Amino acid sequence: MEIYSIPVQLRWSDLDPNFHIRHSVYYDWGAMCRIKFLDSHGLTPAFMSQHNFGPIILREECVFRKEIKYGDELLITLKLIKGKRDYSRWTITHEIKKNDNILCSLITIDGAWINSIERKLFKPSAKVEEVFSQMPIDENFQWLD
Repeated sequence: MEIYSIPVQLRWSDLDPNFHIRHSVYYDWGAMCRIKFLDSHGLTPAFMSQHNFGPIILREECVFRKEIKYGDELLITLKLIKGKRDYSRWTITHEIKKNDNILCSLITIDGAWINSIERKLFKPSAKVEEVFSQMPIDENFQWLD
């Protein structure tokens, strides 16, 4: 199975007073990974703005498994775990791993597309279908019919 991953740079400002990563940083890393994937496949913020649509998150959850410490080497992955056939609705998961492939957290989001003028959910353009069909899929992927 194809894997999409990017390295994550842990910054001093990502830490809380207990020297743990602030919870909101995990969500920022997930968003960064998703946008980098979309952007690298031609679904850029400029394209979405020009066509008056963008992604919207309906639910976002992070399960914390292992502590991440300053100096750990981090990777975040992206996989599609559910989707409507036109990709108007989808669920993506991110794994954040440290050092020797140790799973530290699992982020799961349910998303859709919103028309930025009408402010309503809608069926996306063919470009979205093209890009999402290139996204790595989980071994237990499910179509939402």
